[in-house]
Amino acid sequence: MSNVSSVSRRRFLRSTSALTGASLLRIGAPSLIAITQAACTAKQESAPFSLLNAADAADIEAISARIMPTTDTPGATEAGVVYFVDRALGEELAPKLPFILSGLADLRGEKGRFSELDAAAQDALLTSIEDGDFFDAMWVFTMVGFFAMSRYNGNKDNIAWDLIGFEGNHGAWEYPFGYYDAEYAREKTDG
Repeated sequence: MSNVSSVSRRRFLRSTSALTGASLLRIGAPSLIAITQAACTAKQESAPFSLLNAADAADIEAISARIMPTTDTPGATEAGVVYFVDRALGEELAPKLPFILSGLADLRGEKGRFSELDAAAQDALLTSIEDGDFFDAMWVFTMVGFFAMSRYNGNKDNIAWDLIGFEGNHGAWEYPFGYYDAEYAREKTDG
């Protein structure tokens, strides 16, 4: 096994354990549904942020855009992750607000606002903190905000689900239950 593979595996396992231990998972599905619904409504209405000031929101949006960038496919910006973070920190995760604001201040340091740096400088700065708690929290916020259930007004127009090819615009209790059921249904109608 090459060293690159083991490093990637270690990074994956560390990120996965950070995700499962994060406070976002502890607040439960009903709370996440309420947060994503409010966040999507705010994004669709171009509402002002309820908690974050414009500068902090711009930094969070820039961080999430580096974690889940826009390429030839939509990223965190198009999914409105910053609105998810704003709503989450104003509701169930309010005790985490000082930690996030402190992390933004530390990230700012001598270089100025994160959102005002060029892409290379942003990547270098995030790489320098990727083993820390602040980066882990921003990674979790980005992933949850990006892949939220669109049925409950999470990611806009199912962009995250379309990105991964998930045809799950239904509840977990509704048919089809996975790609195998969907494929079976297609074969039945075709043949």
